[in-house]
Amino acid sequence: MSDPIIVVPYDPSWKSEFMRIASSIRDALGDTAIRINHIGSTSIEGMDAKPIIDIQISVRALEPVESYSSKLTGIGFIHRSDNPDLTKRYFRESPGSKRTHIHVREYGSWPEQFALLFRDYLRASPEDCKKYIDVKYKLLKLYRDDRQRYVEGKDPIIWEIMYRASKWSQATGWRAGKTDV
Repeated sequence: MSDPIIVVPYDPSWKSEFMRIASSIRDALGDTAIRINHIGSTSIEGMDAKPIIDIQISVRALEPVESYSSKLTGIGFIHRSDNPDLTKRYFRESPGSKRTHIHVREYGSWPEQFALLFRDYLRASPEDCKKYIDVKYKLLKLYRDDRQRYVEGKDPIIWEIMYRASKWSQATGWRAGKTDV
């Protein structure tokens, strides 16, 4: 059984925590990482979240994974080759380290852009942030000890938000900004 899910109020230290980790990733990967971005709920000011820093690293190609995995391993991340999402390569923290999720995605791919658009739209939409937070707490009550059902339970609100994010991107001419690091 996994640890129970917790959601906490936004913590301003998440920005500096991301920057510390991302700087070590930039030092390790250099130009292999086209982009290094803070994604997920901890990247959205005011968003209650699981206290886990999610980092997206955009690379030219996912394979060969060895082109970046040994460098990430060298700074304390473990490749999770059993991850079923084949649109990314997934890394986690070493045992005893603070929980961190590293998502390596192909630069310009739909999944890479999806994560950035979702983040940027929520940064610009306090109303949808509130809706998303409300759903998280509702699901937390139902599935505190069932991470998979908690994650799957968020799908309807994510797609509802992404519908509006798509319209917003068209109206604003949204493009992914510069890399965070």
